[in-house]
Amino acid sequence: MSYTYAADVHLDLRASYHDDEAPFPADMSPRFPPRGHLRDDIDLLKRLLFPRCWNAGPYVDDEDALKTAVAELGALWYDGIAPYGDENPTQTVDTVLAKLPEIRRRLKKDVEAAFKGDPAARSYIEIIRSYPGVQAIIIQRVAHALYEEGASEYARELTEYGKTETGIDIHPGATIGDYFFIDHGTGVVIGETTTIGEWARIYQNVTLGALHFEEQEDEEHMLKKGYKRHPDIGDSVVIGAGSKVLGAVSIGDHVSIGANSWVTEDIPDHTSVYISDHPTLERKPK
Repeated sequence: MSYTYAADVHLDLRASYHDDEAPFPADMSPRFPPRGHLRDDIDLLKRLLFPRCWNAGPYVDDEDALKTAVAELGALWYDGIAPYGDENPTQTVDTVLAKLPEIRRRLKKDVEAAFKGDPAARSYIEIIRSYPGVQAIIIQRVAHALYEEGASEYARELTEYGKTETGIDIHPGATIGDYFFIDHGTGVVIGETTTIGEWARIYQNVTLGALHFEEQEDEEHMLKKGYKRHPDIGDSVVIGAGSKVLGAVSIGDHVSIGANSWVTEDIPDHTSVYISDHPTLERKPK
């Protein structure tokens, strides 16, 4: 069997392109150096979500070209999902394709958060093309939609590829709110059952992970699956470089976690957490 696209998602995407206003790119004339990807699905996905930034300007005004591209993405998803046991994943593919315009709207909020949250940012185009945190969340938001529709294995393929491209490991099961920004990003790990509110900002080498694992009863060497083991992060939370937030703990709204902190307990709203006694730097002559 194969996939046949028969929906109108391309029309909604096209309308969303025409809603773009500065500082998002609205000019289709710039041409950027080509950048190859190891996966055709990721390459096509980025061109569909931000066509003006990835030399796909014709999608904005050419309805047939856009419809063909959406159908091609659907076929790639179909072929990626089917080997995992779903003999005809057409409904899954159609459902997630229909979510692309909304995912695009959310990603524009993530770009805005990156621009506002990084003093070094100069333009939205720079952020979309070069920021690893934005590359990672583009992939994860789509992978999360696939995960929610039962295509968890293929979704994991996408986020694992995202890790090779960005150094950021976000499980497709993680639920992430709007205006999300990972700055620098290298070494960030976000576990499957993590939830994150709006306007969260995370720096490099942060782990939102499990503190310990439970073993499956009556199954030697088997770890238990499908239970809550990662933190819940509230709105407007900043997590500094090198920090570890571990276990099914709750971090409240407007919390600031200083660099290299180790958090294994709940933190209430409007609280700052930091290392009070930093190591002393010793010097001696050579």
